[in-house]
Amino acid sequence: MFASVDPVILARIQFAANITFHILFPTISISLAWVLLFFKLRYNKTGDESWMDAYRVWVKIFALTFALGVVSGITMSFQFGTNWPGYMETVGNIAGPLLAYEVLTAFFLEATFLGIMLFGMRRVGNRMHTIATLLVAGGTTLSAFWILALNSWMQTPAGFEMIDGRAHVISWLEVIFNPSFPYRLVHMLLASGLTVAFLLAGISAYRWLRGDRTREVMHSLRTGVTLAALLIPLQIVAGDLHGLNTLHHQPAKIAAMEGIWKTEKGAPAVLFGLPNAATQSNDFEIAIPKLASIYLTHKADGEIKGIDAFGDRHPPVAPLFFAFRIMVGVGLLMLAVSWLGTWQIRRQGAPSPWLARVLVAMTFSGWIALVAGWYVTEIGRQPYLVYGVLTTAQAASKVPAAMIGSTLAMYLSLYLALIVAYISVVFHLARKAGKTDASGPAVGTPQAIIGQPRSAQ
Repeated sequence: MFASVDPVILARIQFAANITFHILFPTISISLAWVLLFFKLRYNKTGDESWMDAYRVWVKIFALTFALGVVSGITMSFQFGTNWPGYMETVGNIAGPLLAYEVLTAFFLEATFLGIMLFGMRRVGNRMHTIATLLVAGGTTLSAFWILALNSWMQTPAGFEMIDGRAHVISWLEVIFNPSFPYRLVHMLLASGLTVAFLLAGISAYRWLRGDRTREVMHSLRTGVTLAALLIPLQIVAGDLHGLNTLHHQPAKIAAMEGIWKTEKGAPAVLFGLPNAATQSNDFEIAIPKLASIYLTHKADGEIKGIDAFGDRHPPVAPLFFAFRIMVGVGLLMLAVSWLGTWQIRRQGAPSPWLARVLVAMTFSGWIALVAGWYVTEIGRQPYLVYGVLTTAQAASKVPAAMIGSTLAMYLSLYLALIVAYISVVFHLARKAGKTDASGPAVGTPQAIIGQPRSAQ
């Protein structure tokens, strides 16, 4: 069935499937660890047991997420040798150490203190348990630091020279802090925070709709909605700065994202269209004149290079065009829902039933925006694997298409089953927490107001 398909295309699809599945889980674990630290610090400060109840519920979800992230990361790393041997042969002197740093400094830190964080609540002192939570949170962020340093270097390579067809480091500082790294790191960490914010809000709203109105649920709900409301404006600013950086270093990617086929001054912002590679235009285009030039160059008549400026060295337009709009569209929806939710909860003390249903529907909306943005990043680098240095075709293996296709089918089946299982278990834990919650009476009852210490009210 796969014999007639280009093996390079199949290898790319297989790696895309692996990275798509893998990135879902570190994205949650990175920021969820910091949310758990926040819950723990609130408990330490107030003595309010409901904050610790929130910690106990969400640390289970963190453990599940962390486990799937580790397992999926292992299978992804195998493909460097099986499907992309040319990658390590050419840039292994850079990629190898960066991946090793991630394991030695971040993964070991997380793995060492994760056991204390998960099982040490009653076995070590409160201070030690808080420190363990802090170190696990720091480890997750340090892991993101190294992985994004490598990925950013592949987008904007710096600090190296090619000798006999292989990359050799001249400056590790320039390799790590390459031109796109600061923007990419901030953008990714904010995306992680937003993903967790809507996960918190969605699961808490689900419990609230089921009649669980305890203080612990409201703590989690307020934390999620408020965190989203604070982070989404920052993400919009970071995204704009990242776009300007990409325009400077990868203008072909911007041209594909914006659907700009011809180099022009005063380029319009295409709101909708169907990219047509045959006619080098967008069918059914709806655009705002000069707006793309305004937000990309900050000049109404600023020149934007089109696809025509790059010959055959440009990414496919349609995937980037639609993925970018999905990312932006979900981001704007997050902005509206989080701000409305914050206003409503501050005013009424609780969400309205319709808002709670919207939050439940958006529980995993961060995943949608994240995957769309990651596709923009990775597909936008094509036809290069390392931008301007190594093409995807040059790095590909000689594995037959039939073999790649069979393992691809296996991966897709397994990943679909695991994602369904993960989501099911998360909601199962939410239902179980609602039945076994011991944080006290519901918010607003006389017992809740009278029975809690002043520091907890």
